[in-house]
Parts: sequence; C-alpha cells; structure tokens
Amino acid sequence: MTEFIAIDFETANNRRDSACAIGLARVSKGRIVAEAHHLIRPPSKEFWYTHIHGLTWKDVAEAPDFAGIWPQIADLFDGVDFISAHNAGFDRGVLYGCCETYGIRPPRLPFLCTVELARSLWQVRPTKLPDVCRYLSIPLDHHKADSDSRACAEIVIAALADGWRYGRR
Repeated sequence: MTEFIAIDFETANNRRDSACAIGLARVSKGRIVAEAHHLIRPPSKEFWYTHIHGLTWKDVAEAPDFAGIWPQIADLFDGVDFISAHNAGFDRGVLYGCCETYGIRPPRLPFLCTVELARSLWQVRPTKLPDVCRYLSIPLDHHKADSDSRACAEIVIAALADGWRYGRR
C-alpha cells in the first residue's frame, strides 16, 4: 500500500530558505495518520508575501528556525514512498533550500506534483489548488500550510481511490 507525505510551505520572500510555515500530512493505507504544522523563523526579517498568507515577522520572531523544527518532523518522512506537493518544484526548492542553509541532509525521496496528477488523471483546468479542491470537494483554507498540505494529501488519496498507482504509467 502506498505511503506518502504531503508537504506545503509558506515563504516570507523569494529566497528558497525563507520558509515561515510548514504543513505536513502523512498518509498510510489511504488515510491521513499524522499531521504537523509549524511556524518557522526565516533567516531574514523581509516579508514580501504577507498579503498572500497573512504571516508577518512578528508572527514568527519567537518561532524556531528550520533547524529547530527539523528534529520534530524528520521522522514523518521515514518509510514513505514519495513526497507530494501542489506545484512540487516550489516546495522541493524550499525544502532543499532550508536544508542547505542549516546543514541538514534532505530526505532522498521522489516528489509527486499534484498539479500534474490532477491534469493527467482528471483533466482539471485550471489546476490551482482551490480549483482542484473544488473539483474533488476537498475543504481548503488556502495559503494556510496545514490546510494546503492536508488538501494535497486528499488529492492523492482521491487519485488512489480512482485506481491511480504511484510509479505506474
């Protein structure tokens, strides 16, 4: 049975290591079995995307940096087949950027992009997260890392229920 983890980052600015929030949803046997959400203090006080996610430096100033939260979330990646993300290139870049900045070895796992999955399996257009969630009737509080990661997990769960299998073309 497919085991995976869905991930979503919110970032303060356009630097790959500027994560200010992370959401994770671990899936086993077709259901979410563990979730985590953390605010993260990025290396810089520059916040360019408050208008998107609502977070400011004040919200994260006392939060741990990425190195401080990594020990709390690293085990969630153990034993999974892949990491899923909506627009996976972005979240992969942020994960690797944060790991590089703090000298952490990133998980050596493939990424599955739920944008591509929704396009290929259901021909959903447009494929922004709210559009895919609306198509699949998945609740979403968009640009909240916990809700976005949960929604991403539910997209893959829906694909599995429709007969899609990871690694099968």
